[in-house]
Amino acid sequence: MPGARRANPERRMALREHLREARRRLVLACLGILVGAVVGWIVYDTVFALLQRPMEEVAAERDGLAALNFAGVATAIDMKVKISFFLGILIASPWWLYQFWAFITPGLTRVEKRYAFAFLGSAVPLFLGGAAVAWFMLPRAVSILFEFVPDGSASLIDAQTYLSFVMRFLLAFGFAFLVPVVMVALTFLGIVQARTWLNGWRWAILLSFTFAAVMTPTPDVITMIWVALPVCALYFVAVGICALRGRQVARRASTDPAPASP
Repeated sequence: MPGARRANPERRMALREHLREARRRLVLACLGILVGAVVGWIVYDTVFALLQRPMEEVAAERDGLAALNFAGVATAIDMKVKISFFLGILIASPWWLYQFWAFITPGLTRVEKRYAFAFLGSAVPLFLGGAAVAWFMLPRAVSILFEFVPDGSASLIDAQTYLSFVMRFLLAFGFAFLVPVVMVALTFLGIVQARTWLNGWRWAILLSFTFAAVMTPTPDVITMIWVALPVCALYFVAVGICALRGRQVARRASTDPAPASP
């Protein structure tokens, strides 16, 4: 059919434009992280001292000597690059989160774009707040590394293993705290209904406690519960916001005049 033949090129062009926009936003996000990494490179010494402090404090409590061991010739420069990019992700979080929303907003109305900026305003503090929670838990996590070291002994810990663990620990909590923002965004875009999120509350609790069990190396249950509770609370807060949005949409639909019959 002529109409079908004409629609295929149009669909391909729309897909090509969509992919081009996604690539542009991804490049802009990476450039922002790169700029943040440059700042991270400059403040590396200060940040390295902060990352090393939990290990030194735990070692002091156990009357032991602890030090990071840079085993390879290029390990020191490799870790400096990794920590710089880790700091770049944190520093540039408002920028790359904005690029994510900007990729969605072209197809939205002016009012929906305002919602997108509201999501951005909540996503940044949640991401940084999740990293902050992980930072406060870090000393307890580090204590596991020294649990089986005899008192008065020296402990040489592989620098790459320790610092990689710390960075993954902080980023994992940051991204976990972004889940409620994604939930609300999908509901405001009409992709997922609030009832769907509510029906999945059992899975949400299970996944929250599984995440807490994996990310908290301490074997006690209390620490796992303290980690899982904020994640569960954020989930139900997001469900509440989604439910309010559903009521707002339903109320608006009920007040709209019915289309005139021909």
